[in-house]
Amino acid sequence: MRACVATLACVLFGAPDCRAQDIVSGPEKGGQVPGLSVFDVTGAFKEKTVDYAAERGQKPTIYLLLRSDRFDRPMNRFMKALDQAVKKDFGDTLVVAVWLTDDLDKAKEYLPRVQTSVQYEVTALTCTKEKTGPKGWNVNEDAHLTAVVAGKGKVAATFGYNSINETDVKGVVEALKKAREGK
Repeated sequence: MRACVATLACVLFGAPDCRAQDIVSGPEKGGQVPGLSVFDVTGAFKEKTVDYAAERGQKPTIYLLLRSDRFDRPMNRFMKALDQAVKKDFGDTLVVAVWLTDDLDKAKEYLPRVQTSVQYEVTALTCTKEKTGPKGWNVNEDAHLTAVVAGKGKVAATFGYNSINETDVKGVVEALKKAREGK
């Protein structure tokens, strides 16, 4: 229902944020970043369960919550392009990619292979057995990927996609710039 209302609003009013995303997904803009307890497969807390939201605190962070059964090459191209853009222009920003899965063991086995193949530089690959997303993250079940831009401990922007590729990086990067400027 939320997605239908948002889509109708986009069509009628042409809201700029709506053109950059397919569906409404993610925590409320302006609110605190919810806790995010995940198993870190490739990041700084490798092979440990960590609350990345608490660890990142006030630091700028992009959280990607993605359905493991929907991960594909276009989504991977988006993630790689985002990783490169963040590394190039936003040195203190981290991307935390969270695989939403019902098979944690399979994700723990799969993600190191993804990292070896793709070589993300500022993206931590993590997973959680909460297929519908962690509590408080409001992941729309129709979203293949939800991007949440956070700065100063607050949600600056959210993007919900059911189709995504590297051309979608621009909107997320623009939101990150604004979050870092405090806008």
